[in-house]
Amino acid sequence: MNAATTDMPTLRPTPGQLALAEAIRSGVGKVASGIQTVPARHYTCPDHFARENATLFGRLPQVLAPSALLPKAGMAVPHDATGRPLLITRDAEGRAHVFLNVCRHRGTRLVEGSEVQCAKRLVCPYHAWTYRLDGGLMALPRPETFPGLDKGDYGLVELPSLEAGGLIWFAPEQGADFSHARALGEDLATFGLPQSHLFRRKTHTVKGNWKLIMDAFLESYHVTRLHAATIGPFFKDGITAGDQIGPHQRSAVGRLEEMEGVDLTDMAALRRVVTFAYQLLPATIIVPSPDYVNVMVLMPQAHDLTLVEDFMLIPEAPATEKALAHWEKSWALLDGGVFASEDFRAAELGQQGLSSGAVEHITLGTLEGGIARFDQIVDAALRAAG
Repeated sequence: MNAATTDMPTLRPTPGQLALAEAIRSGVGKVASGIQTVPARHYTCPDHFARENATLFGRLPQVLAPSALLPKAGMAVPHDATGRPLLITRDAEGRAHVFLNVCRHRGTRLVEGSEVQCAKRLVCPYHAWTYRLDGGLMALPRPETFPGLDKGDYGLVELPSLEAGGLIWFAPEQGADFSHARALGEDLATFGLPQSHLFRRKTHTVKGNWKLIMDAFLESYHVTRLHAATIGPFFKDGITAGDQIGPHQRSAVGRLEEMEGVDLTDMAALRRVVTFAYQLLPATIIVPSPDYVNVMVLMPQAHDLTLVEDFMLIPEAPATEKALAHWEKSWALLDGGVFASEDFRAAELGQQGLSSGAVEHITLGTLEGGIARFDQIVDAALRAAG
């Protein structure tokens, strides 16, 4: 690591990660067999978006935040950007929960604001009904005025959730299948996500369809062009390999000339020569750099408007001014420069162009197959829902 060092145990790639790295080193890239297309209406049609919103974001397990947002027991944070009044907590035992942020008495919003709070209990601002961070109702004023009320029946409404690999997932409906999230957790643990420190978080408002943002992280064709003034000079067009974990895509880009003699079973060494990226259904992007990780959670608001919450995770809290300056520089380069000024700007420009009706479909070359595959994954989810 650069400015921040730590005596961490050697992390090893999962068999799936190692297989992608070995494919790159053997020169076996994965590219599409020919030109593919995606209908422009998938990005511009409000009715199509409404189906996606109901089917994907209204039903499927999805990432809310990294575990590092609530690193200790006795913490809670409201979360409204999914369109639901959610409340993420970490109880006294250290377990993460996702509740509806609604008091069971009169339906009042329980916790205000949007920042992380440290608290052993949650107190409704209206009538002071008080809850534990595991959702249980602890106490209420004048209990004698509620004869026969069983506090066990009035806990906060909890939604299905899972914490795995340093991410907190939730599902809007009961009976959600988190098996693929668990499998992803094994991969993400190799980047040290469960032990990471949250350095910065920021929410961006992007005037573009959510899939246009996903698309930017589903191909490397644009990197040396769009990012010519920022990170482009650090990259060359390399060999791309990719596969899926359930409906989630996992990709890797590496350069043969840099991989000779590298121990691919050492994750730290592997991360210096291979760039991994994860594109999770419905809308989360994970980009591990050599010494930190960006987690971007996309929360569509309309067919042409998306909130993107970007979290920068580093191995440990900065212990020196030099370390702090190092991480601040990385944050400014990626969040403020590469992502906001380039990737998100490209999504907005794409939305403007596609909305004009000038093209009926986007055209994808052999290096952009991940975009076509993602469109197919989304379409399959829509068809499965009926």
